[in-house]
Amino acid sequence: MSHLSPFADRDSGPWYRHRWPWLLMVGPGWVLAAGAVMGWQAASRPDALVVDDYYQQGKAINQDLRRDRAAAARAIVVELDYDVAGNRLLGVVSAGGQPLTGLMRLLLVHSTDPARDIPVTVSAGPEGRFAADVPALAATRWLVQLESGARDWRVSSEWKNPAASQRLRIVAGNK
Repeated sequence: MSHLSPFADRDSGPWYRHRWPWLLMVGPGWVLAAGAVMGWQAASRPDALVVDDYYQQGKAINQDLRRDRAAAARAIVVELDYDVAGNRLLGVVSAGGQPLTGLMRLLLVHSTDPARDIPVTVSAGPEGRFAADVPALAATRWLVQLESGARDWRVSSEWKNPAASQRLRIVAGNK
């Protein structure tokens, strides 16, 4: 009587004819495929958050803070609406309850892609009202900045999904 393994009849044929080795390779195979896709994305899309002139931008932070404090001292308030059908921004700007007039720079900063930032020059009329045609805004988070034409004050706030017809109210000094 020979001593045979209970699995002796199943061990016939080469390994690649059995399903278990292939099932065990599915998980690592998916990991390798996902790693290749992520590696391709990392190599094809450079990091937009790294800047060459970090020292100059660091020095500019103090200037930006002065403009924010100047806006707070003037009690500047901005109200924005986004007309989805017409792709227009409608706004009202005031300082201490009185309308502000003149040329201003409005900047919509996309949350992840600097190529999608939208700079617009607006002219506020006698009642502080302005309108600006803009491309269709993606349903994402935007940073909205409005500054005077002379760049002596600036207000900014985050706008979550303007396409959802939310009104944005920016009060200088409230972050």
